[in-house]
Parts: sequence; structure tokens; C-alpha cells
Amino acid sequence: MKKYVIKGDICYSESSDRLCTFKNSYAVCEDGICAGVYQKLPECYETFPCYDYTGQLVIPGLTDLHVHAPQYPFRGLGMDLELIDWLNTHTFVEEAKYADISYAEKAYDIFTQDLRNSATARACIFGTIHTEATLLLMEKLDQAGIIAYAGKVSMDRNSPENLCEKSARQAARDAEHWIQECSRFQNVRPILTPRFIPVCSDELMEELSTLQKKYHLPVQSHLSENLGEIQWVKELCPDTDFYGAAYDKYGLFGNDCPCIMAHCVHSGEDEIRLMKEQNVFIAHCPESNTNLSSGIAPVRTYLDYGMHVGLGSDIAAGSSISIFKAMAMAVQCSKLRWRLSDQSLAPLRIEEVFYLATKGGGAFFGNAGSFEKGFAFDAVVLDDAALRHPQELSIKERLERFIYLADDRCILAKFVNGVRLFERNDA
Repeated sequence: MKKYVIKGDICYSESSDRLCTFKNSYAVCEDGICAGVYQKLPECYETFPCYDYTGQLVIPGLTDLHVHAPQYPFRGLGMDLELIDWLNTHTFVEEAKYADISYAEKAYDIFTQDLRNSATARACIFGTIHTEATLLLMEKLDQAGIIAYAGKVSMDRNSPENLCEKSARQAARDAEHWIQECSRFQNVRPILTPRFIPVCSDELMEELSTLQKKYHLPVQSHLSENLGEIQWVKELCPDTDFYGAAYDKYGLFGNDCPCIMAHCVHSGEDEIRLMKEQNVFIAHCPESNTNLSSGIAPVRTYLDYGMHVGLGSDIAAGSSISIFKAMAMAVQCSKLRWRLSDQSLAPLRIEEVFYLATKGGGAFFGNAGSFEKGFAFDAVVLDDAALRHPQELSIKERLERFIYLADDRCILAKFVNGVRLFERNDA
């Protein structure tokens, strides 16, 4: 059923500084698209079935712009290490296990079930180098009803032998086979995924650039996350002036190549300027940056420049799949940056991080992450009754408390692209 009405206390973003709230109002879904929010239901919609969630918060589905599905089993481990040591000690050891399709089956079952039961409606997801396991991940996401980009990771140097492509040419052949196999999925699309520059040779980047132009695919990777990593890129790519230029010289950094770069903690002026000019999306991952001691991204700068920014859980450098936690930590980290590092950058506000989690990140998927007319109808119903309070709170205040105090067990129902995925009381 894709024509219906949801009644409840509705909250969504029009912009990073405008939060719209409507008590006891109606969000209309017509063929999977939002037909608007109304305090009094227009007569033309009165015959639509109504999901009555009076008294409950109704928000757009959230977007996770950066998550590593194969790392889900070891979240919460290795948080005393920095990036490169963490990769070698935990990440690569875990990702090698996905050569065993039976292990991938069990691990991706857990990941996709938990993602389905979360408030995340849309996600950009890293797999591993393994074609069969990545296709299995995409199949499970597709069946779960999540709208996603998912990528077979490409890497051919500076990595364990069992996680390196045999050659750049073979990597391209495997990636092209994977791309062609993805046509069977309804909700999940392929995204080229060079892990990051230190593990991708010039030859591999050339091959991926050719594939991008042939199939017009988006790209996801990492950028300027860690100071040691940035220095490493300078040594590996002496012909580039900054990290982002190592992607841009292959045409994999925005413009005609839609692109998400995770972290951007230490991006300099030239890199920021190029990201702005070429419409690169930034996936801000505050918990990951804290856990791996990478630093605090200048998100205020990116917002002031009108750049595209969303939030990422960055499992497993982030410990939780919850984008609510990412919102709370984005505020907290911005306060620390303001207090300890740069008082010219004001801390983020609740309105802003909610925008990043919804419309900001959702923009990578087109019109998504809002209840404005013409947007894809993704909705999450939140039961905040357990968060008892002696006074009557506004919808904004209830949303703020939910961000800080609640978890995914408080999600009552979830709709993605107009399809109801679940209701908590479902059998």
C-alpha cells in the first residue's frame, strides 16, 4: 500500500536552520512520494487509509552516509588504537573472513536485520573486496527494504595479501562483473569504492576511472581522516598538492562523478574549495573520529560554505549503528572543538544535526529526508512515552531528548519509499 496518511506529531527540516513541527497533523504518502503535511486533512485525501500515531513523534527516515557492513561484528573493540594500527589489528583480520560465504551469510544477516530495525532508511555502505559476499550483502539489504548504495571495495597495495586484488586489471574485471550483477536489485545500487588512496595504486585508480565513465556510477571513499594518513598520501602521490587531488586527477571527486568522502577532519583550504566547487558530499563521523583519535571535523565551516554534509555511523570505528547517537556526538564534538581549538566556529545546534541526519545526507539520494512535497516518503515513528517528564514539552524538545536519551527499541514503526517495513506490534 503506497497511498495512505500518517497522523502524529510531525517534525522535519526545511533547511539546516529551519525545523518544521506540526502537532496532531497528517503526512500524506501518494505512490511512495510525500504529498505534503497538513494540520487539517484535505478532502481529497480523506479516503486514504490512516495510520494513527496520535501523540507519537513522526520524523523522516534517517540517512547513514558512511558505514562498513563487514566490520559490524567487532564494533566496540580496538578503540585504544589510532587509524592505521586499528586497520591492521582488527579491520583487515575481520574483512578477510568474508572470503567464506557461510561466514558472510551469518554476519550480514545480523547487520541487515539490525539496520532494518533502526531509524536508518538510506545508507551508503562498504563491503569487502569479495564479489560474492558483496552481492550477498546487497541481496539482503534489498530484501530488507533499505534504500542503499553498496560497494565492492577495491584495494591492491599496502594491505594483507589476502585482501589485495591480484592486479589492477583483474580488479577492474571483477568490479565490472559485480556491477553487471547488481542489475537484479530493486532498492540497492552499486557505488565504486576505492578504500582510500594508500591502498589503491595509480593503475587501479585509472581502471576505476574508466569504469566510472562507462557506467556513470558514484564513488565513496575516505579523505583527510588522520594526520599520519595524510602524510602517507603525500609520500605516495608527490605530484598532488593535497589528498583530495589524488582522487580528482582520476575524475573521481565530484562534478560528473557524484562522490561521498568520509571524515574530512583535516582538510585544508584548497581541498575545501575543490570539494565546494565540485559538490562533493562529506560524511561526518563524530564517534569514529573520537574513538580513533583522528580529531574533530570543522563541520561549522562546511555548513557556512553551503557544502553538502551528512552523518555517518562509520561502523566499526563508530560503536553504534544509531544515527541518533551520531547526532548527539556531532553536537558534543563541535562544542569541544569550539572550546579547545577554534572559538570562531560556533557549536552545532540540534536543528543542524537533525538536518544532517535527514535532508542533508538524504540529498545524495535525490529528494529524500524530508516531508516536503515531492520527497520520497520515508518515515519513522518514535515512541518517547518512556522518557517521562513532569512538564509538557514542545515537539522540538521531545525530539532533542529522544536524540540524547532513546535508542532503536523506541522505534514504533518504519516506512521506506512508501513501504511499511515494520510496526513494533507486528507478529
